[in-house]
Amino acid sequence: MLVVETVGKIRRAYFVQGMAIKAISRDLRISRETVRKVIRSEETEFRYRRKEQPLPRIGPWQEMLCELLEENEKRLPRERLTLIRLFEELRDLGYEGGYDAVRRYGRSWQRAHEVRQQAAYVPLTFAPGEAYQFDWSHEVVVLNGFTTTVKVAHLRLCHSRMMFVRAYPRETQEMVFDAHDRAFAFFKGACRRGIYDNMKTAVETIFIGKARAYNRRFLQLCPHYLVDPQACTPAAGWEKGQVENQIGYARKRLFSPRLKFRSYAEMNDWLLDRCIHLARTGRHPEQRDRTVWEMFLSERASLAPYVGAFDGFHARTASVSKTCLVRFDGNAYSVSSRAVGRPVEIHAYADRVDIRQDGHLVASHARHFGRDKAIYDAWHYLPALARKPGDLRNGAPFRDWALPLSLERIRRRLSGSDDGDRQMVRVLMAVSEDGLAAVEAACREALEDGLYSADVVLNILSRRRGAAAPALLAIPDHLTLHHVPVADCGRYDSLRTPS
Repeated sequence: MLVVETVGKIRRAYFVQGMAIKAISRDLRISRETVRKVIRSEETEFRYRRKEQPLPRIGPWQEMLCELLEENEKRLPRERLTLIRLFEELRDLGYEGGYDAVRRYGRSWQRAHEVRQQAAYVPLTFAPGEAYQFDWSHEVVVLNGFTTTVKVAHLRLCHSRMMFVRAYPRETQEMVFDAHDRAFAFFKGACRRGIYDNMKTAVETIFIGKARAYNRRFLQLCPHYLVDPQACTPAAGWEKGQVENQIGYARKRLFSPRLKFRSYAEMNDWLLDRCIHLARTGRHPEQRDRTVWEMFLSERASLAPYVGAFDGFHARTASVSKTCLVRFDGNAYSVSSRAVGRPVEIHAYADRVDIRQDGHLVASHARHFGRDKAIYDAWHYLPALARKPGDLRNGAPFRDWALPLSLERIRRRLSGSDDGDRQMVRVLMAVSEDGLAAVEAACREALEDGLYSADVVLNILSRRRGAAAPALLAIPDHLTLHHVPVADCGRYDSLRTPS
């Protein structure tokens, strides 16, 4: 095959330089017939095209292979065989050729029979406050020195294109609730309609058409913010194309290059600032003379007013171990020792875990997202400590117990005595009656006097309770003195009986 450069050299040598065909053939090492062909033709590019493709091996098997390809095309997509599987079936029928011939023929057959149709879409327009779109994405960041894949919630107002982005460690239902509440609090309102894909945290069953069976807790969220949920058709991402485009936009403008933060709180504060900055500087795609932020401010009046946070927890029941621990999400959380032996209900929020028993709160912890961690609150073990004071020294909940300064100084002083643990437990037990602040003040006073025994601290607490001002009694009006009595000792003589 002659390349374009060679054709140009031949034509310039003959028509411009006047060289003979024999000389051109000798210089370029090309046959005279080829040189004559280029000179006599006005073509500037020559390609070799084989008029007939010989198929020595696959030729007799073309008809059989076509039948196999047609049968394979009629199957469901997940049940279709690959070309190498079709080659194996053809070989079992007696074909002796190689796989490459079957692969080339199969690819050409597929190109000839597939219908290529470009998808066409109708541009959508939304009224102010009409709808928002919600979706998740997975992004990679460096969090506290470790490369971490975070789950990012995206919410977008369809009219103004205002975006809200927030990162979470999980993609669970309580994270969905928290993302909605923070977004609506930032927007200062909610749209009338929310557009979602069929995520399991919202949709339990997909019926024919647009009918859906939504999750019960998700259905409680929607009327709280006066939102009518709408789920997209499965595998039809264009029905929420705005938030799909936002994911790609945020990945380029927010998460590239890779972000580095110490905590989720720091990252989310930065993301919110960036969303506002991009909205203030970005032009609205339809009204080019206005920014996204200006469109958002004008849309706020059309939103349903923000009514406060939805109690967005994910509930589940659990049992309490004899060590006062409840397992949830791969970790163990302590509860009050009085809750041992009966089931509890865990209310998991995005940032904390509340544990209730019979409607009463028995524990509340900041949520941890690692694995196999034990999160203790030492005060939960105080009743058990009263029965076994020796556990204060080696008990796991008390190992890194951060007590107030004066209490910690008393604890260190008492650790040198034989009954130091028992005395310290007596001081700690007073917290349930007098409060931590009063016990801390009593310990401080005892240390100032150079004393640090439990009896001294409890004595100070007792004196302070006794020094409280007596309550004022309400005296009835008919018993109230209106005239102050005058001192007169002679009145006692009137009481004497004459002898």
